[in-house]
Amino acid sequence: MLRAGTLLMLGGATAPLAGCDLFDRKDEPPPAPDPLEPLVAGALDLAARHRAAIAADPGLADRLTPIAEAHEAHAAELRRVIGRTPPSGSPAASASAPAGADSLAALRRAEQQGRQAAAQACAAAPAERAALLGSITAARATHAEVLA
Repeated sequence: MLRAGTLLMLGGATAPLAGCDLFDRKDEPPPAPDPLEPLVAGALDLAARHRAAIAADPGLADRLTPIAEAHEAHAAELRRVIGRTPPSGSPAASASAPAGADSLAALRRAEQQGRQAAAQACAAAPAERAALLGSITAARATHAEVLA
């Protein structure tokens, strides 16, 4: 009985000491950003540019809406692969877009830059991500041609 009481007292005395470990532990640093994060931002930016061009010239809606939707789908799939949930609310549109042919030329340049970024990411990506990035690269190249 004395042994049991002694063990209980010792156990009770060590329990609070174990709690001190909560304050002394070192927090792990946050994980490094995923290499695909810039592509998510780029896809959302391209979608916002297309939406802004549509707002500036509604006559371009038939031509640009499918491209904007493709960029939004790419961003959603990239987030899924990364394991991040989208922020609440819609992405902020970029500033006003130039009208008409200037708008299409600016969008084409943006698509070409986006294609280059996706191609570079594809070349550096592990095999399980390469197919998705190759598909995004091809889509952006097609978008640039549609805008020509």
